[in-house]
Amino acid sequence: MPKFAANLTMLFNEMPFLDRFAAARKAGFAGVESLFPYEYEPNVLAGLLREHGLTQVLHNLPAGNWAAGERGIAILPERRSEFREGVQRAIEYAKALNCPQLNCLVGITPKEADPAELRNVLLENLRYAAEVLRKNHIKLLIEPINTRDIPGFFLSGTEQAAAIVADVGSDNLFIQYDIYHMQIMEGDLAPTIKRHFDRIAHIQLADNPGRNEPGTGEINYPFLFRYLDAIGYRGWVGCEYKPKTNTMDGMRWHIAATAAA
Repeated sequence: MPKFAANLTMLFNEMPFLDRFAAARKAGFAGVESLFPYEYEPNVLAGLLREHGLTQVLHNLPAGNWAAGERGIAILPERRSEFREGVQRAIEYAKALNCPQLNCLVGITPKEADPAELRNVLLENLRYAAEVLRKNHIKLLIEPINTRDIPGFFLSGTEQAAAIVADVGSDNLFIQYDIYHMQIMEGDLAPTIKRHFDRIAHIQLADNPGRNEPGTGEINYPFLFRYLDAIGYRGWVGCEYKPKTNTMDGMRWHIAATAAA
């Protein structure tokens, strides 16, 4: 069975964020991830990881003004310096938390922007980030996201992500494959994962429709878990879903999956 990491931004929302580390461990998780850790001091977060025996497996680079609707700045020509500052800040947190990989949300396409220019800016920023992260022994990831939840998101397909990885030309750039997002955009999950296996460094899950826990929608997660084992996936699977009721009431899928390991 894959190794599951609780996304503490989305799970255990019944309690304050800093209490979610203990809750994740109690629920049987060995790893955690979050969207953005920057609201909290890194030494505080590192202490909670140590206290509860947890591994921080992923967090995102700063992604602009999230509250205002921004979902990344890596494609924006006028935000290059801010992007680079964000890379440095993310590295500080990743090193403090012993986090081995950082995800880059690339951003929403501005109206009337030239997609070719945006892509060139993205390639430039990813080359910079991949090299700086390499020097700090941290992987850089990019994540395709569905355009139903985030209309206009620039990176929305696996083949598009693979082409960007190839054009960046760094062996320190990988794909974060979110099963929920890619079920919406393209389906054909298992063959796609296998085709891009060498470049997928992290997987996330939620069911569809609703983005709730596995077992609430159309995705055959028991099959996918067995499939990931069969093809030799050894990375983490981040549980980035919205509990349908509360987190613990929706954990039957996790109990069943870990019992089958």
